[in-house]
Amino acid sequence: MVLRSLTLADADEAAGIIRTAFAAQSRPTGPPSSALLETEQTIAAKIAAGGGFGAFDGYALIAVALWSINGDALHVARVSVAPRTRGRGIARSLIAVCETEARERGVRRMTLKTRLELPENERLFERCGFARREVEAHPGFEAPTTAVMEKVLG
Repeated sequence: MVLRSLTLADADEAAGIIRTAFAAQSRPTGPPSSALLETEQTIAAKIAAGGGFGAFDGYALIAVALWSINGDALHVARVSVAPRTRGRGIARSLIAVCETEARERGVRRMTLKTRLELPENERLFERCGFARREVEAHPGFEAPTTAVMEKVLG
């Protein structure tokens, strides 16, 4: 497996990995994830506005994580691993290269969001050093739907 920065040329394949990974979640979420609507154009715009990393098995993209700078934080989004390649530590490797990016950019913390309905994802991010800072609700929902997580970089 090789990890490298995503380029605009990777956007279509990255969008496919994201849609496939989010469609294969352990349970449906309410509201459904907007990740299911990602396209080559939306991912290209996110790569251009920030960046992303991909995990490649040979020439095949098998996992992605996108990032953007939000104030003094590097925000990680769309961490997605192809279902057939899960359980190999790839998501943790992607989070680690995002942390390296954050440190190189001199930001003091990393943030991400994960669905409360998917506690296994929150546990994964906790193992990567993130902690829940707050919860929030999607528009139109009264009860919280999302954990906002943060990792302070020393």
